[in-house]
Amino acid sequence: MREYDLVVFDWDGTLMDSTAHIVNAIQQACRDLALPVPGREAASHVIGLRLAEAMQQFCPPDQATRLPDLVDAFRRRYQADLDRVTLFDAARDTLEAIRDAGAFVAIATGSSRAGLDRALAAAGIGELFDATRTVDECHSKPHPDMLLQLTAYFGVECRRAVMVGDTSHDLLMALNAGSHGVGISHGAHGSEELTRCQPRAIVHSLPELSSWLLPRLC
Repeated sequence: MREYDLVVFDWDGTLMDSTAHIVNAIQQACRDLALPVPGREAASHVIGLRLAEAMQQFCPPDQATRLPDLVDAFRRRYQADLDRVTLFDAARDTLEAIRDAGAFVAIATGSSRAGLDRALAAAGIGELFDATRTVDECHSKPHPDMLLQLTAYFGVECRRAVMVGDTSHDLLMALNAGSHGVGISHGAHGSEELTRCQPRAIVHSLPELSSWLLPRLC
């Protein structure tokens, strides 16, 4: 029996293989401003949050007034060589299979609207999504706002929506919304951290996600 009517994806680290690029941009931005440079784990932990909220983690209290400069430095570093960042293997095939199964497909991301629209255009897969939500329209994860807006838009009960993401922020958002979550371990947060957020499953690739998800869309 069909379990889900709506599948919602995070973008960075879930469909787009951008984790290393974001971590490097955070570290380079901190170097640019002579601020303490976070390690990979600390930098990757904030992926998925609203940008200013994420960068605030790396701005010491006595340097709080420099937060706008740090945000700008990150944006410059992030835009550099962004064309080298690509979708994970099987991203298009996974999305097409979900649509063919009759489920709605959406995005809930900590990116800005301009950033997501630019990324979707570059990746050439914008037509595969029925709706998208960003932090320009919604509260930042793990607040449930993005999922609540999407389920309301489609007229889908929260329990019949599943959120697929690579961070604890994604999975906690699902919990807060009364939806289900599936963690994918090829992005920012590891399996152990994802497991603590009570997902229905942990998968390690998009083909593995398809194997788990598609029978639940029939």
